[in-house]
Formats: sequence, structure tokens, C-alpha cells
Amino acid sequence: MTAVFADTNVVVYAYANDTLKSPIAEAILKASPVVSTQVVSEFLNVARVKMGLDRATRHAVARDLLRSCVVVAVDARVLAEAMMLEEKHQISYWDALIVAAALMAGCGTLYSEDFQNGQIFEDLLTVKNPFVAPAPAT
Repeated sequence: MTAVFADTNVVVYAYANDTLKSPIAEAILKASPVVSTQVVSEFLNVARVKMGLDRATRHAVARDLLRSCVVVAVDARVLAEAMMLEEKHQISYWDALIVAAALMAGCGTLYSEDFQNGQIFEDLLTVKNPFVAPAPAT
């Protein structure tokens, strides 16, 4: 498992004006991560509601994501896996959909700030919050 999955917050920060988080998020997206149709859909909503981007800009960004990332469709298998993960790990259904898509795509890393940094799912997928500075060496 070498592929990485980018959660919605990574995509949002890549197109936001956050001096600390945007460069990190942009670098993740330049590496062509895996995303799901959920991530693209959530980005379109956040870009409209919270970022105030016009339709043409939102759609251009979404098309760019579809071209430059590996996109996993949220299908019946992902939904079934998400329901199992929601129950097993006591996480929200929407978070479980992200984890399920990442697992089904064979990802070993999930870049997200929505989970505990270092959290491991199914002994296969490790969450990394790319916006947290590493602890200083002692």
C-alpha cells in the first residue's frame, strides 16, 4: 500500500488563502493523490458556501481534480464498507465513507485533519494530519 488519499479539507486548503496550510495542501495535490467522488462533491459545496467561489471557478477546480487525481467512486461496495467501519470504529458515517474509499483504493496513508493523527484503520491505513508540525526530537 503506497497510495495516499486526500480528504476534503486538504483539497479545500489547496484552494484557500491560508499561508500555513495552503502550500502543504498544494504539494499533496501535486502528487496526484487518490480522492473519492465524495471529496470532489464536498469541495464543490464548501467552495460555494464557505469560500464564495463562483460556479465556473468551482467547476474548473473540480474538473482539474478529476483529471489530476485518482478518483474512487462511492458505490455500493464503498457504502457497505463504510457502514461496517462506522459501527466498528464509532466514527461518523461521512468519515467512514472517506476511510472506506481509501481502503478500497489500497491506500496506506490518509491525509486528513478530521481524525486523530496516527490513527490506524484495519491495520492498513494510517491517518496523517499534514498540518501538524512533527514533535521536536529529544
